[in-house]
Amino acid sequence: MNIRIAQPTDLLRIVDIYNQAIHSKCSTADLSPLKVEDRKAWFAEHPPQKYPIFVAEIDGGIIGWCSLSAYRPGRMALRFTAEISCYIDQAFQRRGIGKALLNHVMAACPKLEIKNVFGILLERNVASTRMMESLGFGRWGYFPRVADFDGEECGHLYFGKRVPD
Repeated sequence: MNIRIAQPTDLLRIVDIYNQAIHSKCSTADLSPLKVEDRKAWFAEHPPQKYPIFVAEIDGGIIGWCSLSAYRPGRMALRFTAEISCYIDQAFQRRGIGKALLNHVMAACPKLEIKNVFGILLERNVASTRMMESLGFGRWGYFPRVADFDGEECGHLYFGKRVPD
């Protein structure tokens, strides 16, 4: 497996993988599939020198991605904190790819001047909760019943980790 910085030409595959998560109703609170056009501004908000998007590939095909995003952009006291997001193609889940991506991103954080990383998970996403805990992320917060999937409510869990100095 190779992990590298995402290029604009990767956006179609990034969106495809994200849309799988939307259909699962377990990994994101989006309810409708996105189009590449919907994510162009998001991609532009991820300059590789500060908030990169990494892709994992096998034999040249993208099988997952992980991004760091600004937390409360413009509020300079929060400039060393970033949100991490990770999505793996359903055909490649439960093979350690998510862990490899998260470890890669965490190793890049000191160079990016990121001191704190957090992820937001739907409480029904048991696999990702276990993965975050196994990587030393602690439960930093809980927002009960904030997501509604056709009348079925669930909460958001916030998992965070301080980047070692």
